Amino acid sequence: MIISLLGYMGSGKSHISKNLSQKINFKLIDLDLKISEEHGMTVAEIFEKRGEIYFRKEEKRILETILNADENIVLSLGGGTPVYYENMTVINEKSKSIFLRASVGTLTHRVLLQKNTRPLIAKLQDADIPEFIAKHLFERNPFYSKAHFTVHTDSKNAEQVSDDIMRLLEI
Repeated sequence: MIISLLGYMGSGKSHISKNLSQKINFKLIDLDLKISEEHGMTVAEIFEKRGEIYFRKEEKRILETILNADENIVLSLGGGTPVYYENMTVINEKSKSIFLRASVGTLTHRVLLQKNTRPLIAKLQDADIPEFIAKHLFERNPFYSKAHFTVHTDSKNAEQVSDDIMRLLEI
């Protein structure tokens, strides 16, 4: 079984995927990390040197390879992955998809803690970040909401969210 975690930056995909994969003894794959390793560049460097279209094509190719694996995997997706091509359809066909949903307030708080490592928001003023996140969520929620399950992450730690996912998937 492949479990795909999706959601906006700051929703907890990376942290929860690590916790969940350890609890259920599944292989952990972070899609952005896999793309970075394969190209020897960070995601930000790929965007800068090769452009977003190149990145999205590579993301789709690597995503499909992972989803075709015959392994037990917890897959942490990039925040934009479900939005492009027919990625969300493929994710739902080949895995159990979980939307990690968080409020704009929670997301803002979390991303501000890591602002310098987040290329999308690094150059924004702190006061502009809630509006930026709200606008992005408005655009992305129609894709995120196609996930098989939604788990709210506000006021929960990775352990609690992992337990919620395990209950939903009956594992």
